[in-house]
Amino acid sequence: MRLALRPYLLIVPALLLTCGILYPFGLGLYYTLFDFSASKPQPDMVRFENYRAVFTQEAFWNSAWVTVLYAVGAALVETVLGVAVALLLHRSTLIGRVLEKILILPLMIAPVIAAIIWKLMLQPSVGVVNYLLRPFGLGGVQWTDTPTGALLSSIAVDVWVYTPFVAILALAGLRSLPTSPFEAAAVDGAGWWYTFRRLTLPMLWPYVLVAVIFRFMDSLKVFDIIYALTEGGPGDSTVVLQIRAYLEAIRFQRYSFGISYTIVLWAVVYLAAMVLVKHLGKIQRKAAEVTT
Repeated sequence: MRLALRPYLLIVPALLLTCGILYPFGLGLYYTLFDFSASKPQPDMVRFENYRAVFTQEAFWNSAWVTVLYAVGAALVETVLGVAVALLLHRSTLIGRVLEKILILPLMIAPVIAAIIWKLMLQPSVGVVNYLLRPFGLGGVQWTDTPTGALLSSIAVDVWVYTPFVAILALAGLRSLPTSPFEAAAVDGAGWWYTFRRLTLPMLWPYVLVAVIFRFMDSLKVFDIIYALTEGGPGDSTVVLQIRAYLEAIRFQRYSFGISYTIVLWAVVYLAAMVLVKHLGKIQRKAAEVTT
């Protein structure tokens, strides 16, 4: 009997975790059908009125645009820099081994703490960044006080924190690639750029795409970095969907409306993940063809 029950006992922790996730999610989905708010403790059922209000609100489309800009910009820069750093560290040198250990330091800092540190460093008058740029005539930059500067500064902090994550995944991928195709290319006299374009990059793409999936999904639902750095300002220039949901649910105390934002954001992240994971399968098959 113990042997027969063992498979079911092994899935109990996963089942409990799933219930712990699905119950609040289902409850939140149910609340979006009402008009819960601080001013209306006895809500009425409004069905899908909250979602209609979300999609007809100009603030939603502004937040959606800012979210896309942030996610695409952060994921793109982190991918390019992460792969470049991984290629540099792949060479077995003493400097590379030392830098490989230093690389994980940003990942050991909580993103909100990193954002607070960078907020102090980017202060126009007393920040160390403007102090270092002053000899070059760039000491008066308003990093987080303009709409464009605030968004770019937020992306830069995200890049500083999470580029090591992409680099570590890419480095692990580089070290797991088979050596025989590269040896054959070297015998044929192939140059570095040709080898990278025809062999390294196609075989490395599955690892890079895994990093892109994680970073793009995480960037779509970013909250901590932007809120700690700019609180969504100036104006609503950095109000992403996650911050918009917080403002609606907590600051404006329109609970059902704020939860509707989070459900819409969940749907966006889910669809993006489905598309990227489907594309990952195609990339893995192509990488297998290059390997063989």
